[in-house]
Amino acid sequence: MAKIYCSIVIPVYNEEANLAALFDRLTATMDKDGRPWEVIFTNDGSRDRSGELLREFYEQRPRTVRVIDFNGNFGQHMAIMAAFERVRGEVIVTLDADLQNPPEEIPKLLALYDQGFDAVGGKRKNRQDSVGRRYASKLINFMREWTTDIRMSDQGCMLRAYSRRVVDAISRSGERATFIPALAYKFAAKPGEVEVVHAERAAGESKYNYYKLIRLNFDLVTGFTLVPLQLFTLFSMLCAGGSLALVIVLALRRLIIGPEEGGLFTLFGILFFLVSVCMVGIGLIGEYVGRAYQCVQQRPRYVLKELLEDLSDE
Repeated sequence: MAKIYCSIVIPVYNEEANLAALFDRLTATMDKDGRPWEVIFTNDGSRDRSGELLREFYEQRPRTVRVIDFNGNFGQHMAIMAAFERVRGEVIVTLDADLQNPPEEIPKLLALYDQGFDAVGGKRKNRQDSVGRRYASKLINFMREWTTDIRMSDQGCMLRAYSRRVVDAISRSGERATFIPALAYKFAAKPGEVEVVHAERAAGESKYNYYKLIRLNFDLVTGFTLVPLQLFTLFSMLCAGGSLALVIVLALRRLIIGPEEGGLFTLFGILFFLVSVCMVGIGLIGEYVGRAYQCVQQRPRYVLKELLEDLSDE
């Protein structure tokens, strides 16, 4: 069997309505490229007919299609990680199954990879998402650039290409709550970006609501920087200094003016503010402790139900 040049990794969760068109367009694009390729679908606990369709794709092209079937829903990034641990290609491309990133854009990423870039990110042009979704992504991008040294124009675009070396490093990292594009950026020697077309979702609904986007941002920040803890420590020191100065002022007023009742509500306001700061700090520390707790549990990151692949020629 010829050495595989490109491995396409596609996580799937309840995408029954999009899979047939995705498979047809993907095979047409990659067959036209002419170099040996494979596609690895990870069925992330879909409750519709996605699993049945993936099996049909495997039966049609067993030498090209491989299917990883989870026994539950472990999340998009774990679905990608499972495929990363099994890819055979020289370059690995990640692609969502919703057709918002057209498979016809893959050659753009491969062209940049052939120029020596080992992590190529897609940058969505004329993004076809709601206004609220676009501004939420801009906010997350801003927070990531402010708190980390990771520089990506569009971190939410999953149409990306990585060298085998970068993917192997990601697989060895053992991360549990991670953000793969950011992790790849840390391991890449020469990252790059290219503009790609962004289409409206062909069918179905987005699997990322605002809560999941917030959770993803927590994983990104707590997984790659200690800046939030450092900022909270600095702010706590400033609050402590301000509180000490206030106590001194109040003590002097007590000695000079005598007992006062007018400042009682001011003191309550200051107290409530400091209590809220402490609660935020406890939550922030809890995020970091929670990540450490998940790591020491040593539970498997995902569990397979079935693996469909034909490796007879290897």
